[in-house]
Amino acid sequence: MAIGTKAPLVKKPSAESVNQSMMGLIRKVHGMIENTDIEKHRQSQDHVGALLGNSKDVLIRELAIEGMAGEWISVNRAHMKKYIILYCHGGGYSTGSSLYARTLTTKLASSTSMDVLSFDYRLAPENPYPAAVEDAMRVWNYLMLLGYGARDVIIAGDSAGGNLALSLVLKLKEQGRLLPRGLVLMSPWTDLTSSGQTHQTRAELDPVLDAPYLERMIENYARGQDLKNPLISPLFGNFTGFPPTYIQAGDNEILLSDATMLHEKMIEENVSVKLDVFKGMWHVFQMSPLKAAYDAMDKNAEFIYDICR
Repeated sequence: MAIGTKAPLVKKPSAESVNQSMMGLIRKVHGMIENTDIEKHRQSQDHVGALLGNSKDVLIRELAIEGMAGEWISVNRAHMKKYIILYCHGGGYSTGSSLYARTLTTKLASSTSMDVLSFDYRLAPENPYPAAVEDAMRVWNYLMLLGYGARDVIIAGDSAGGNLALSLVLKLKEQGRLLPRGLVLMSPWTDLTSSGQTHQTRAELDPVLDAPYLERMIENYARGQDLKNPLISPLFGNFTGFPPTYIQAGDNEILLSDATMLHEKMIEENVSVKLDVFKGMWHVFQMSPLKAAYDAMDKNAEFIYDICR
């Protein structure tokens, strides 16, 4: 290059083009994981969890609760012991596991410095509704027998795990029992009737979920059931008296309405609730090794610290 001439300017890609590229990558990765052979789908998810959920900063202790596998995830440093997080994994009630959920539970443990208990509830179609709700209640009872009080527990979950977290609290309320200190829901699946507008308006954008996939999951889990049963579609539940709740969703996911409608209903029923919608993000983007995912986990931690003061 001649002396005195300027180097050609390299145009920086726009945030929108970077986001579109990232969503294209997520779509490809998800396509590799998803498989109509449900056992292969489950195995692929576990491989992802083992790969992305591997962190030197946390300790993982396996346990069994009445024959159900689970694990404690703890930061490898001095940390808070008084409060714990009970985590419900996603996967459409047909796939997913504590191992797959490590992409989230390790981040949650690190950001909050709290112990996280994740558990492997029975999956559909082998074990349809109400198996998962029954298993969640067994884990809740286990924690109470360990000596934790209801107010020492924050229940968290993603996607179908968000559904299960809400269903568990609705079941506790139905039984007149004490409720947890709070709820943290990431891209919760709240309405199996799929009535929300974003099932249509985000159908072309969502790189993770689509209508045929949801239909298979609904058939597996709730075949022959009333989909408006609040323990299947918590959106139709009564949230009066519910604990403080924090909801996160991506702007580009078909389940965005599931989150916004839940938020509106909780406000109507006087629940202390907050919703954050992350621009350009997709279903359970918190799993990805992105800055936005870690920022979202920091927001989860802020909410949890606030309700634990």
